[in-house]
Amino acid sequence: MRHNFPYARPGQVIGLLGGSFDPAHEGHVHITREALKRFGLDQIWWLVTPGNPLKEHGPAPLAQRVDHARDVMQHPRVKVTQIEAYTGTRYTAETLERLITLYPGVQFIWLMGADNLADFHRWERWDWIMSNVPVGILARPGDRGAARMSNAARRFRLAQIPGRQASKLRMSHAPAWSLVNVPMLDVSSSQIRARGDW
Repeated sequence: MRHNFPYARPGQVIGLLGGSFDPAHEGHVHITREALKRFGLDQIWWLVTPGNPLKEHGPAPLAQRVDHARDVMQHPRVKVTQIEAYTGTRYTAETLERLITLYPGVQFIWLMGADNLADFHRWERWDWIMSNVPVGILARPGDRGAARMSNAARRFRLAQIPGRQASKLRMSHAPAWSLVNVPMLDVSSSQIRARGDW
């Protein structure tokens, strides 16, 4: 099974961007490149999920989403994976626990949009995630109000690293999180599906 997982050496800092990628698009590519730069990451792994427990309707078949994501995201330091299909984990906390066990000495950073931070307290064991893995948050300029007032931001306010010092996240022990402003592209998976392009 291990040959299905990307390679990482002890000491490397790997960003993890999870999602259904249904479908992957230029907006995902843009925030991935920004996260590599802003947080000083060695690699980013896209975790294409078999299904999202918070969504009522299932996504397109996993193989189709992974193939499309690999076509869209072309970067030597970005790996498109289906790790959760191999580990059988359903929730982010479970997946992170498995990765931490499988990759001793590797520093993982969970990446997500500011909209996810606003709802983060609804995630299974969200406080475990914040307490065990540094979190890098990407926000549209001017789109941070709900994120900054979220349960997670308030509870872990003393662990926040200012956005202008976001590169310190790679050397930080959890709990640690940083929110950076990233100009976003006006494209979403739901728009693409609504147009019938997927």
